[in-house]
Amino acid sequence: MYQAVLADARFHEQLLVFDRDLAALTKLAGCGWCSGTLHSARFFRKPRGGPAGLGEDYAERFSFCCAVDGCRKRMTPPSLRFLGRKVYLATVVTLISAILLGTTPARLVRLSIVPGIDRRTLVRWRAWWLSTFTDGPFAMVVPATFIPPVDIASLPASLLDRFAGDIAGQLTSLLRFLEPLTGGASAMRAF
Repeated sequence: MYQAVLADARFHEQLLVFDRDLAALTKLAGCGWCSGTLHSARFFRKPRGGPAGLGEDYAERFSFCCAVDGCRKRMTPPSLRFLGRKVYLATVVTLISAILLGTTPARLVRLSIVPGIDRRTLVRWRAWWLSTFTDGPFAMVVPATFIPPVDIASLPASLLDRFAGDIAGQLTSLLRFLEPLTGGASAMRAF
């Protein structure tokens, strides 16, 4: 079920459309520090784990730079494609982490070989999920958002289950929920 979403180029193209909308809203709002005009300062990423058939523009990370001399702050809008600086796509980090819940060390070795993701990377993802929701900026937001509370030990699967719809809808809703973690410092100022 999760593998179908990971391999669906149309789903990933829809995430790009959402990111374009988020970028347009960020540009329209102007600089968060001085309210100046924002100019495009896109940069390219080399995202891993995406399905075949994604265009070159999928690797482009939307970002802006303030036009006001003396400010020149960068404004990076939230993204549904990228989780901060992680090189793997947000869909891959989320769904592979959910698949791996409850795995034994032997199964972890077998699973890490199949998608080509190193076992140490999978361990880092697990640590990220736990630290983000126990020590990070979402530590107070998540318990206040969901009743009954989300089971931290089974993240991200327990968080995916809180959203309605099929797996594509649940994943899109979860990625929207994680938006503050995916933008630059300007997105995190809300916390």
